[in-house]
Amino acid sequence: MSHSEGRSGGAGPFTTRLTWRPVKGGTAVWESRVARKRGLLLVSAAGEHEPSPRIADGVSVSRLRRLNTVAALAFTVGGALFAFGAWVAQFGSSDATGAWIYFAGGLFFNTGGYASLLQAINAPRPEAGAGSLATRAWAWWRYEPYRIDWLSTFVLFIGTLVFGINLLSSLLQGLSLQQVNRLIWAPDMVGCILFLVSGHLALLEVCHGRPGVRSRDLSWWIVAINQLGSVLFLISALAAFTRPATGSLVNEDIANWGTLTGALCFSAGGVLQLFERP
Repeated sequence: MSHSEGRSGGAGPFTTRLTWRPVKGGTAVWESRVARKRGLLLVSAAGEHEPSPRIADGVSVSRLRRLNTVAALAFTVGGALFAFGAWVAQFGSSDATGAWIYFAGGLFFNTGGYASLLQAINAPRPEAGAGSLATRAWAWWRYEPYRIDWLSTFVLFIGTLVFGINLLSSLLQGLSLQQVNRLIWAPDMVGCILFLVSGHLALLEVCHGRPGVRSRDLSWWIVAINQLGSVLFLISALAAFTRPATGSLVNEDIANWGTLTGALCFSAGGVLQLFERP
């Protein structure tokens, strides 16, 4: 569909909303997150002012519902395990136990990140000239960096993989201080930054441009809570740097509590995401 047939809105080069007039009359409104998460298109018939939701076909709805459930549960469980790992690190007696709990949580984060990417890849698309959504052929991978939903979820998935390097390295024994900072702390920082970038893109998608507050929008709350979790993860990572001179962390309490509270944010976001479905 060419933009000359309607209006488009979004952030920078990304389109997050399209409005056009279908061949049969009326007005159709497509929003990227609404279509990707709920499989919905808003359509008003000729002469009507209030649009009504038009859902995608059963194939797309079934896909979106399954992928959303997998992603939501993965982030809920992964966040809970990260929070438990941080609690063990703060109050427990074995660093090895906390490291294995973190590693298990990281696997759930990997799963949630890839499920989110699959949802963006396989979301239905607006049909040119019609007031409906078209189902796409299933794909395990597509390269679509010009779409903000794909870019946001792709960066999120890469972030979970980078965290995996951090979590695997934390299981190793006998690392020098330089190796600890290079193999554990550096990937942790990179992963946190990628999570922040992904969250910012998600905010731009939800707000169709400049980030703002949309307190009545469930999608906004999910994105905002996850972004808060990313900020807390970054604070935790900064505090977890090992000083070469002393061999101690900048602040172990902040590192543990930042991870715990940030992980609870992701877990809460996962619970809310269970309700953001077709």
